[in-house]
Amino acid sequence: MLTFLIMAGGSGERFWPLSTKQNPKQLLKVFNEKSLIQLTYERILPLVKNEQIFIATNEIQLEALKRELPMVLDSRIIIEPAFKDTASAIAYGSMIISKYYDDPTICVLASDHLIADEEEFRKVIQIASMEALNNNIITLGIKPTYPETGYGYIEVSSGELNKPQKSLGFKEKPQYDLALKYYESGKYLWNSGMFIFKYSVIVEALKKYSYNHYEVLTKLSQLCDKNEGIKTAHTLKDTFNLFEKKSIDFAVMEKASNIIVIPSSFGWNDVGSYKAFEDLFSKDENGNICKNTIVVSVDSANNIIVSNDKLQRVSLLGVCDMIVAVTKTDILVCKKEKCQEIKKIISKLI
Repeated sequence: MLTFLIMAGGSGERFWPLSTKQNPKQLLKVFNEKSLIQLTYERILPLVKNEQIFIATNEIQLEALKRELPMVLDSRIIIEPAFKDTASAIAYGSMIISKYYDDPTICVLASDHLIADEEEFRKVIQIASMEALNNNIITLGIKPTYPETGYGYIEVSSGELNKPQKSLGFKEKPQYDLALKYYESGKYLWNSGMFIFKYSVIVEALKKYSYNHYEVLTKLSQLCDKNEGIKTAHTLKDTFNLFEKKSIDFAVMEKASNIIVIPSSFGWNDVGSYKAFEDLFSKDENGNICKNTIVVSVDSANNIIVSNDKLQRVSLLGVCDMIVAVTKTDILVCKKEKCQEIKKIISKLI
């Protein structure tokens, strides 16, 4: 039984002020007429029935998510009792799914990625789901299109597309010179953060490589039957907080011996920062990207100007290589090169 677990609990801090905890990046409609989570949901509907799609989120974002995806069954919305990183979120969400299906195959997806070739994406998911039946943990590695320093990489023996193969190791985000070597070799893939596995296989991996997660997951499984939304989240919070805060990469993927990678190319973009606009939208004659706003520009070039209110007007004079993001309550002005550091602003606002 193929099921999907869409991870939708993040706040998209690198897109502040457009993205907030109450209205995070996956709910924004500045990238498309539909929100990122709507696109994610619709992308996988040709593969499974509605009830086979589960969404993991948190209590703060619950009502906004339900408004965005009214077709999702309440029983398929999993409320994470606390934020303890991706290992605990994936473990807990997978356990809830296992209450509905016997040892399901689970495909874990982010809610805030863009994919250009959806048919190719579904083809790769089907290959991965079959490979998962061999008791492997599958991840999709994206064939690089340039030497990106903002992604982790996965080493493989061959970059042949859609060919499942053993992972030869996960690599941290590299400096540019090393990223260039990775890119030119043809044997390193971007780490997409998409995973496919049988529930029994991920439980065994946690038991072997991250025993804390296995131990806490066992306790949680004994405490709940099927998902009861917010009620379940409240009653399980103390136990959930026993999870160590770890990413799934560090807890399992970098350690397990049964990791299979599928080199993929389907126009993937993780929309990780404002600079993603440069990959997604065309520029004007001065190299400016203007989205959802009226821009008056004089002697200004290579800027990204975006608003969540189409009535806003932004005027630029002698401004270059900047990001200007405007909402009704906040304005961000940021050098492009600093766009990965927007969290520093948010920390000042708390």
